[in-house]
Amino acid sequence: MLTFAPMRILIVEDDPTLNSNIIKALKHEELQAEGVFDGLLAEKLLRREAYDCIVMDINLPGKTGYDLCKDYRTLNTTTPVLMLTAFSELEDKVKGFECGADDYLTKPFYMRELVMRVKALLKRANQQQTASSVNDIIVAGDISIHTAQKKVTRQGTEIALTPREYQILKKLCEHAGEVVSKKDLISEIWGSALDVNTNTVEVYVNFLRNKVDKPFEKESIKTKVGFGYFIAFE
Repeated sequence: MLTFAPMRILIVEDDPTLNSNIIKALKHEELQAEGVFDGLLAEKLLRREAYDCIVMDINLPGKTGYDLCKDYRTLNTTTPVLMLTAFSELEDKVKGFECGADDYLTKPFYMRELVMRVKALLKRANQQQTASSVNDIIVAGDISIHTAQKKVTRQGTEIALTPREYQILKKLCEHAGEVVSKKDLISEIWGSALDVNTNTVEVYVNFLRNKVDKPFEKESIKTKVGFGYFIAFE
């Protein structure tokens, strides 16, 4: 009889009570969770251990969540990261996404919502890993996506993308020439249960254009006003 190890979740939160409560809630869902209270200690763990999802606060002693996430993405571009913060401004969310976060939850929050978001991130990561094993390379014009390595190249030059940027570009390239609505992007990449709006999608598409189009002086990611986005090559 086959047995499967439970998903490992690392909680990086300096509030001992909140840290403990998150761990209890995740363990109740049969997820293996462990906590750490310091950004520098978390960094050491992330370099040494493998996790299936990271839940991290932004205001941490030793090293902020922003810096921790940004540095972690140089080592790991696929493990989902859920950021916790007391701030709700769009600028703070954008900064978190730029550092490589996959989702964002503002304090105070319902523990049930956190658990739901973690489960959604785990499910989506598993689906993407399965899909990557089926299609090794996606080619759209001079853009190539090597799904097994999560690597994107254009004209032979590798482009460093955050997980969300990669997922959006992959979706657009899979449907090259077809309009993909913002609603479809939100549903597939963030999940319908998550509180993500069209402004978030617009921010990410802008990030993508700055990385995928601007350096090559080619406009391939296009907007169909009122509908969504599509990849096209002239």
